Amino acid sequence: MMASILSPFRNSYRYLQRQAHESPVLFYSVVLGLIGPVLAFGVPPIRERFGYRPPEPIPTTYPIPKRSRRLVQGYEDEE
Repeated sequence: MMASILSPFRNSYRYLQRQAHESPVLFYSVVLGLIGPVLAFGVPPIRERFGYRPPEPIPTTYPIPKRSRRLVQGYEDEE
């Protein structure tokens, strides 16, 4: 009874072994393609657990000083 339950997994393992041997490029590209989404959801919580904090966002504007503007002098055109 138990052997009949596990036979699809055994056959799948044999198929994957055969594919890895006969066409390794396709096999490993599929493996890497399946690992990508798992890592995309699995790595950020692990990074936070190790204390990673994202950097401050890069400023997109030049900061305006909190004082009154002084008039620029000495750069007038000569007439």
